[in-house]
Amino acid sequence: MTAPVPPAIPYDTKRIARGYYWRGWGVTEIAQELNLNRSTVQSWKDRDGWDDDPIIRRVEDACEMRLNQLIFKEKKSGTDFKEIDLLGRQIERMARVRRYEAEGGHEGDLNPKVANRNKGEKKRKPKNLITHEEYLQLKEAFLSNLYEHQETWWRNVSLRTRMLLKSRQIGATFYFAREAFIRALESGNNQIFISASRSQANIFRQYIIEFVFEVLGKQLSGDPMVVHRTDKDGETLPPATFYFLGTNYRTAQGYHGDVYIDECFWIYGFDQINKVASAIATQKGYHKTYFSTPSTINHEAYPMWSGERFNKRRAKQDRVQIDIGDKALKDGALGADGIWRQIVTLDDAIALGYDLIDRDEVLLEYSVDEFDNLYLCQFVDDSQSSFPLSLVRPCMVDSWDVWKDVMPYSLRPFGDGEVWIGYDPAESEDGDTASCVVVAPPQGKNGKFRVLEKLQWRGKDFEAQAAEIKRLTKKYRVAEIAIDANGMGAAVHQLVVKFFPRARRMDYTPLGKSLMVLKAKNVFSNRRIEFDSGWTDLARALMSIHPKLTKNQQQITYVARRSAETGHGDLAWALLHALFCEPMDATDGETRKSRVEINR
Repeated sequence: MTAPVPPAIPYDTKRIARGYYWRGWGVTEIAQELNLNRSTVQSWKDRDGWDDDPIIRRVEDACEMRLNQLIFKEKKSGTDFKEIDLLGRQIERMARVRRYEAEGGHEGDLNPKVANRNKGEKKRKPKNLITHEEYLQLKEAFLSNLYEHQETWWRNVSLRTRMLLKSRQIGATFYFAREAFIRALESGNNQIFISASRSQANIFRQYIIEFVFEVLGKQLSGDPMVVHRTDKDGETLPPATFYFLGTNYRTAQGYHGDVYIDECFWIYGFDQINKVASAIATQKGYHKTYFSTPSTINHEAYPMWSGERFNKRRAKQDRVQIDIGDKALKDGALGADGIWRQIVTLDDAIALGYDLIDRDEVLLEYSVDEFDNLYLCQFVDDSQSSFPLSLVRPCMVDSWDVWKDVMPYSLRPFGDGEVWIGYDPAESEDGDTASCVVVAPPQGKNGKFRVLEKLQWRGKDFEAQAAEIKRLTKKYRVAEIAIDANGMGAAVHQLVVKFFPRARRMDYTPLGKSLMVLKAKNVFSNRRIEFDSGWTDLARALMSIHPKLTKNQQQITYVARRSAETGHGDLAWALLHALFCEPMDATDGETRKSRVEINR
């Protein structure tokens, strides 16, 4: 007996034809495959708008057809089940896309994790974040740009106390800013920078910001500056905080971390600052770094350098001998008092490959004494100076903290306050160098002189220098201008009186110089003057002034140790000119008052 033939399974010819079309078949090919008239397929295509259907509908249709085909398959393989699972997930994804495209749709319809992420409080990415990979980039950039004398400093970074006597302009501040940043990323230690003034401390901050931006393109911010870290697995590490402080020790108390003290041989009140620094770095793992150009052997920091402080109040058998000579400390040495010391002169740095300074050019610009002090790390003998460091140093203040009415970076730094200007040309063969200071006179009975600005002009003729003084008259409310009329100063004075008729002409005589020095010594002795602690060049200039007999050996005059080309003594004389605008009989800035009685 013959088995009955089952009826044919009906199917949607139009849908099959549409599926072929969406797979890239042409109308003619579809008609031939399905035994249909071409005009029939063409009418379906045009009437139903197959070309206008969105991509998502085409994908949905293909997935549905393939999924149904697999579901009705009686014997399924492992591959079939995997494909069924994949198609089911794709249909679910298409449904999420449909919800997103519908009115009121949002990103959470596409990604459920977004909705879950937004349920709780949103966490902000921390500012100043440095990942482990970025730390490695920074360290590589740091180490690859060191000069050999800086490599010595890095090799001794782990020592508890380092003290460096160094030449100026050999990259110490630049180096220690970067060293501190790398050390903070490695150890997590806070970094505390103490400088002669707040403005000087901000140089460290600027070097760190520029370093990170140069390597990573990131802009650090904040003061104090908190830097967040991650380890190699991306886990958050405790942050490190960077503090940039002046010499007001009260602002430094309560911190803990590594300490860097810049220009320690010029800081006023070093003993007190050092006590605070030692307290900050008391814990194990913290270190202290002192570095400076030399000042005088009478400075409070010198006993620490020489080892005298360690030996103080110790029994004779417990005292130590520390060699602080150039040869002994050229490569650095750890003393018996636990302090690693090093002397780095300009010659030492050049011998080790430092190529940013031309020694011969610099030598032409300074006298032998100045060059020895600034670049060969020789302490100054100020015993014969009219303005020893002990007289000048108490008048050096952190102007950022003390002068609340001065805004250095504004168009009118002192507002409508009155100022005096002092000008002194250098005794150079070219006659194109001069110094100028802007001084705020005392206000009221207990007022003080304040040196607001100092300028040194090089390569400018008398006309250009007069133009610079004129610019200052627009920047400040100028009441007095005192000009040394010797040499190029005579020409400068002639031009200045045209726009400032009251400009004083200072003609040097032994008596005139003596009066200026006596006036200035009185001002400094009574602490009636202040200037920024970071201006060590002005302090050096004042220390260079000393008495000397005139050629006929009959009178005493005053001179500054300066070279034939240029010198810092001019800066001091410019200040003395400005101070001399005040009468000799002025008392504490008090204005004399008179009384008139009228009897009727």
